Amino acid sequence: MKCIINGKVILKDRIAENLAILFDEKIQKIADSSTIDTTKHEIIDAKGNYVAPGLVDMHIHGYLGADASDGDVEGIKTMAQGIIKNGVTAWCPTTMTVSKAEIEKAFDTVREVKNSGEYYGSRILGVNSEGPFINPAKKGAQAEEHILKPDADFIINNADIVKLFTVAPEVDGASECIEKVAKNSDVLISMGHTNAGYEEAVEGIKKGVRHTTHLFNAMTALSHRSPGVVGAALADDSVSCELIADTFHVNSGLFGLVAKLKGDKLCLITDCIRAGGMEDGDYTLGGQPVHKEGIKCLMPDGTIAGSVLNLNVAVRNLFENTDLPIYEAVNCASLYPATALGEEKEIGSLEAGKRADIIIVDEKFNVINTILGGVIRY
Repeated sequence: MKCIINGKVILKDRIAENLAILFDEKIQKIADSSTIDTTKHEIIDAKGNYVAPGLVDMHIHGYLGADASDGDVEGIKTMAQGIIKNGVTAWCPTTMTVSKAEIEKAFDTVREVKNSGEYYGSRILGVNSEGPFINPAKKGAQAEEHILKPDADFIINNADIVKLFTVAPEVDGASECIEKVAKNSDVLISMGHTNAGYEEAVEGIKKGVRHTTHLFNAMTALSHRSPGVVGAALADDSVSCELIADTFHVNSGLFGLVAKLKGDKLCLITDCIRAGGMEDGDYTLGGQPVHKEGIKCLMPDGTIAGSVLNLNVAVRNLFENTDLPIYEAVNCASLYPATALGEEKEIGSLEAGKRADIIIVDEKFNVINTILGGVIRY
């Protein structure tokens, strides 16, 4: 059995020192270091750094030149092996509004990799299908020609691999789709790329929407007389909200406000595209041209097209721009997304009985080690 010592352990409600974490594939025990006979275990010395749960990225399109929508096995493996260096131990490869045939191929590819057990990268939880059931008026960087009428059966028939999907609750057929998916599957229903008014968003929530795709981006804004999708999402305690905390998609001055309003329903995501981890230059997203410059990814017309954010950096950004304690900033990238996806019994926090998905990070949340299922993978 392995044993981590000399770390500042980030538990879900506090930071604790002088603890030892005993684990094999699962965390077996977290106890006072003085009670553990270290001579009987393989010791990992955290050297005073933070020890935290592995991060969960529920919305990531691409990384290191690969994209989930490519439907390429090696590309999925490249992403999985890349993001583990950012402390991500569980993730949802995220598809775009591309052709239905391409989406189906992407689903099949993720199935193949998820079920193979042959790669050492971050563990796939399932697909995040961002589209194609969206509103052209708020398509963002999605291809309008591939937008489809909401189809509940398409999601239900792929519920073995789809963990969540995005729908605009106001478009024709959306209400029936939301209701049917909610009644016939465990798939998380997210509203996004939507031009819904406040009342339409509330109606979507009543039908079964429980999540919000990249809050503020590609949706109707919050106004005092027209609260929009943002207002509906912030006001309802049953709805979790994604936040791209790169300081570009959303002004950092709002991070603390959103955290106070959403609490354990705030989920940090990257929305990273294939340009992530790459040099500045020209790339594609959903077959459309994108230019990366620093933290910005823009289409030729100036439309924001995803991000190049790493999830450990999102945690740092949230912590540095709010008064949240570090453990709460970590929860927003681990426990809370795990809970939104129904995975909190297995992952998301350091507790006996959960998977030994553990990271060691420095004060700036730079990743030193990533442990996946008890094995050091980085």
